Amino acid sequence: MQPSAFRHKLLTALLLAPATAWLVVFLVLPFVAIVVFSVGERAPEGGYQAALTIAQYANLPARATAFWNTLILAPVGAFACLLVAYPVAYYIALQVPERWRLILLALIVIPFWTSLLIRTYAWMYILGGRGIPALLSYVGIEDLRLINTPGAVLLGIVYGYLPLMILPIYVSLERLDRRLLEASADLGATPLSTFFGVTLRLSLPGVMTGFSLVMILLLGEYLIPTLLGGGKVFFIGNALVDLFLQSRNWPFGSAIAVTLVLVSVVVLVIANRVSARYSGARQVDLI
Repeated sequence: MQPSAFRHKLLTALLLAPATAWLVVFLVLPFVAIVVFSVGERAPEGGYQAALTIAQYANLPARATAFWNTLILAPVGAFACLLVAYPVAYYIALQVPERWRLILLALIVIPFWTSLLIRTYAWMYILGGRGIPALLSYVGIEDLRLINTPGAVLLGIVYGYLPLMILPIYVSLERLDRRLLEASADLGATPLSTFFGVTLRLSLPGVMTGFSLVMILLLGEYLIPTLLGGGKVFFIGNALVDLFLQSRNWPFGSAIAVTLVLVSVVVLVIANRVSARYSGARQVDLI
């Protein structure tokens, strides 16, 4: 090996070492610990007891309700975010003058400056008995319950995660070559055909990035179902909190956590496949 090539590889290794060490300590090792816990048993006083069994994975149907709610409401919530986010991102990227784009993007990001907990508490008041139901009662609509329902949880999901869907879609649309839109129109394509054949197709990497990002975060969501679901809409995140902090069944909770990670990997793989197939992109960029 040439000295220059060796120095180049050594320099690359030194530059990557801090990030690699960070990932190993804070990502790989905790996941390995969770995997080890998942094949153990619950100690008599709670916690973990060393063993080698798959009984915890066989017991996953015991939390079927949490899995079912998560695997239904998470995709529905991500898709609802997409339906709201795409027109907003399209308008900012392709219709708004460039001097106004940064201001509008700042307005989208501003809610992140406030804690999600505080914003969710605000929705508890809005959807609670002294909020929208109280206003509707003045026009004769009585006994309307909005809080502690799946609809309230979906509303909180859309409100809380909408910026994470808008930004990657905006990036894809903002990078779109406008000449392709003009060429499509010159060739006689209708605006609708241009949108589906050019705009949507080329912005699909951003769409799949936003969808997979929101979907993965929703798989572990705890706060919104707890506050807006009122203990009646359980997600996997709620089950994990119960198992680790209340019943102290760490092995069973670890088995659920490992399953959750595997589902997240499946979501990423599907997102990459869809993006690569329909847009020609090699991968979904999560940055």
